[in-house]
Amino acid sequence: MENKPTRRQFLGATAALVSGAIINSNPLFGSPAIIRNLGTPNSLINGVQIGVITYSFRDMPDQSAEATLQYVLDSGISAIELMGGPAESYAGAPKNPVNMQTIFPLMRKRRENQPLTEDEQKTLAEADAQTKAYRAEVAKWRLSAPMDRFEKVRKMFNQAGVTIYGFKPDAFGMQNSDADIDYGMRAAKVLGANQVTVEHPGNDAQTLKLGKMAEKHGLRVGYHGHEQQTPTFWDTALAQSPGNAMNFDLGHYVAAGQPDPLGLIRQKHTRIASMHIKDRQLPANGKGNLPWGKGDTPLLQVLTLMREQKYTFPATVELEYQIPAGSNAVAEVKKCLDFCRNALS
Repeated sequence: MENKPTRRQFLGATAALVSGAIINSNPLFGSPAIIRNLGTPNSLINGVQIGVITYSFRDMPDQSAEATLQYVLDSGISAIELMGGPAESYAGAPKNPVNMQTIFPLMRKRRENQPLTEDEQKTLAEADAQTKAYRAEVAKWRLSAPMDRFEKVRKMFNQAGVTIYGFKPDAFGMQNSDADIDYGMRAAKVLGANQVTVEHPGNDAQTLKLGKMAEKHGLRVGYHGHEQQTPTFWDTALAQSPGNAMNFDLGHYVAAGQPDPLGLIRQKHTRIASMHIKDRQLPANGKGNLPWGKGDTPLLQVLTLMREQKYTFPATVELEYQIPAGSNAVAEVKKCLDFCRNALS
């Protein structure tokens, strides 16, 4: 019988690897146009592409495309799911009046039905009103958005050794027009992405529309879920169109108490466009988002499965646990990558 490392041995090895890594945790200084990397990153590990969603860097001070690229490079990541903000701001989109660093945690609380204080409810209501007006302004801009600016973003990232496999602008929701959707998919193609990602709308007409439009553009739409994920969560969308796919979230699936995530991956691997990885607890243990190796998510087993079965969809680091004092998102994403590297070596 093959000797496999115990969980204790694996975590010990990971801790040693991480503690020995040299991490540059300083924020980006100087002109963001100067990308300070000493070599191209490589997070393709024994055939498994480890990526990161740039949402992971939401707490970093500069959200420009140049700064975002530097965060990715400093993390050692070579492939990404790019949020809309950095690319669209580079392309000249109107500035968002909402401070998303403040709003993201409140949005998460609301989505997970956690209690909100009266002040938090007021802040969200004001942000919702501002966002509605902002979306109208952005929709007007998108009608003539310069695609050559997105091409420059792709070239900037590619020349630094980073490919963009996914694009997630706020363009594919129920509130968006067909023109918004078409724009988002055209921009994704120019960026070099093979997929766009969106929160599952829970509306069959919308998933049918998105799937058919994705087919036209030669893309796939990866539908992301939270604790509403079940083994059949994506079935209707997948049956509607080959342009529809899964942006499976392994951690949220575990926190929802769903059985056998490895079985789901084996069954649907050809329809998984990308998978978010994080370490969450089972419902019985509190559902917490924890530093990797401390929760109940079978990260080691899933990464091993991907390596052994040669699955080609990327495993996307999504940093959601609380960042320790004295650290930052870049340093923590690097720790997550080190965990993956140790698991796959």
